[in-house]
Amino acid sequence: MRFILSIVLCVAILGAFPLSSDSQASNLDPSFYKNTCPSVHSIVRGVLRNVSKSDPRILASLVRLHFHDCFVQGCDASILLNNTATIVSEQGAAPNNNSIRGLDVVNQIKTAVENNCSNTVSCADILALSAEIASVLAGGPDWKVPLGRRDSLTANLTLANQNLPGPSFNLTQLLSFFARQGLNITDLVALSGAHTIGRAQCKFFSSRLYNFSGTGNPDPTLDAGYRQTLQSLCPNGGPGTTLANLDVTTPDAFDNAYFSNLLSHKGLLQSDQELFSTPGANTTAIVNSFSSNQTLFFEAFKASMIKMGNIGVLTGSQGEIRKQCNFLNSNSVGLANVASKESSSSEHDGMVSSY
Repeated sequence: MRFILSIVLCVAILGAFPLSSDSQASNLDPSFYKNTCPSVHSIVRGVLRNVSKSDPRILASLVRLHFHDCFVQGCDASILLNNTATIVSEQGAAPNNNSIRGLDVVNQIKTAVENNCSNTVSCADILALSAEIASVLAGGPDWKVPLGRRDSLTANLTLANQNLPGPSFNLTQLLSFFARQGLNITDLVALSGAHTIGRAQCKFFSSRLYNFSGTGNPDPTLDAGYRQTLQSLCPNGGPGTTLANLDVTTPDAFDNAYFSNLLSHKGLLQSDQELFSTPGANTTAIVNSFSSNQTLFFEAFKASMIKMGNIGVLTGSQGEIRKQCNFLNSNSVGLANVASKESSSSEHDGMVSSY
C-alpha cells in the first residue's frame, strides 16, 4: 500500500511540471558538444572535484550562482559580467553583493575548456554544467543537462535587485517571484531543497532570532533549542558575516534532510520554514512527501533544474560565446550598446521578456 501511495505522489508531483513551450529552450540538447567539445563534462568535473576537496562549500555556491543567473534575463551568464564602461554588473545587486561565490572557479573552468575547445562552450553552459556536477559531487542527483546556450551581451542590475527572492520572503512572495519565471509550487519546494548543502551569513536570518516581523520577539515557528544555538552563533548586533549551516543535520551532503529539518522547525531561513509552517499552504504536503521519500525529491529536483535552466536562453546566432566569462568579446561592444538600450526600455513595465 505504501508503495502505491508513493507512486501516486510521484505522478502528482512530477505531473506539475509542464513541458517548456519556449522554442529557444527546445533547441537545447545534452549532446550539443558531442563533436565540438566532447571532453567538456570531464573538464568541468575535474576542476570541481579538485576545488571541492579544499572548499566543499563551493558546490552549493555554484548551484546558487546558476540560480541567480537564470532569474535575471534568463540563463545567459549575465551574472558573470564585471563592471565596464558599457556594463553595470549584476554582482553589485543586493542579493549578490558580498554573497555570491565561485566566480573564480567558473573562470578556472573556462580557461581549461578554452585550452581544449576554443571559442566553443558558452559560460552559460558552464554554469549549468557546474550546477549539475556540483549536485553529483555532493551526493545528489545527476541529470542530462540540455546544452547550447549562448552568453548575453548585457547585464541587468535593476532586474537583479527586483527578481531574486529574499531570505525573509513569506510564501506568497516566494510563489509570486517563482511564477514570474514560469516556475510553479513544486519547482519552488524542489529548488529550495538545494539548501540541503551550503551556508548562510547571520545577517540573512538574524531578524528571526531577535525581531521577527518587527515584533521584538523571535520567530515563533523556530524550534527553541535551535534558536538558542543560532543566537550563540549570531549574537544580536554582531558582525552578521558568521556562517551557519543551511542544513543543521548533514550540511555537506545533498540529501532530503533539509525537508526533515523543516518538519522539526529547524529551517535556517524564513523562506525555508515558510514552506512548511505557513497555515493552510499547499507546500506542506510536498515537504512531507520529500521528507519521507528522497528519490521523489531527487526526481523533482532534476526536473526543476532542467526547467529553470531553460529560462530565457539565447541560442543560435543570439548573444555570443565569450572568451572570458567576466567580459564581452572585444568585437561585441557595439552590439552590447544596442542591446543595453533595448534592455533598459523593457524595464519600465516591470516585465522581463522571454520569462
